Amino acid sequence: MALAQSFESTLPYAEAAHARAMSHGLAAGHVPTDFRDTDADPSTLSPSLRADLSRFDDPEQGADLLGVLAACLRHGKRVTIHLQCGRHALPLTVFAQEQLIHCSMNMVELMARHLAELRVLHVEAAWMALPGSTQRMLVGKNPLLHPLPPFAWELAMRGARRELLPEIGGAAAYRIAPGTELARLPIRGPLLASLTRLRHQAANLRELSLWPGLDSGRAKRVLNALYLQSGLIVSRAHPEANSDSWFGTLGR
Repeated sequence: MALAQSFESTLPYAEAAHARAMSHGLAAGHVPTDFRDTDADPSTLSPSLRADLSRFDDPEQGADLLGVLAACLRHGKRVTIHLQCGRHALPLTVFAQEQLIHCSMNMVELMARHLAELRVLHVEAAWMALPGSTQRMLVGKNPLLHPLPPFAWELAMRGARRELLPEIGGAAAYRIAPGTELARLPIRGPLLASLTRLRHQAANLRELSLWPGLDSGRAKRVLNALYLQSGLIVSRAHPEANSDSWFGTLGR
């Protein structure tokens, strides 16, 4: 079942056309060589965002979706990320400032079955406008519109990226920012206890990896997830941030 064909009637014309063309290209064995926008039209990305995105382009492994999403959130832009999901192209429109995403695929299925395999094909400024008036009215009434925080959390925790994002790697101490809302995220058990502790106590990656519910790999994923929630304080000057206390690799 081709995603672009099955959900085409629910998408704006330009977005549906892109999804259809990309699905046909994938079926023919053609994959775009540059995942960033290259068209001279109103959808063109800003130079600063394009430069940020270029850091996450990997010709062999495919563009890093978590890094691409983090860049789009940093710049606060409305973008459409065209994803390779199996043999099909799936457009995911991110409304960074409104903390919403528009996706033509069932989100339960996407997060349960496809998170680790998603590959970025193309990124462009969003063609579609956010429908309606308020976030409270939109979510739940539009079946294709979903809150961004749970998707970002699950992508960080179960997606392809296993290493720290460049912005938070290196010698650093970490703490959860005051006021960060975690209640609606799937956090429970020992991990919840460790994150509660991290609200009040800074820790470097080595220390965090020894806390209940965490190890080195899971600690990196948690830090990425908190960063995407705008909930992470990264301190380079904290006593816990000395290089003797830090280990891990930077980037992918």
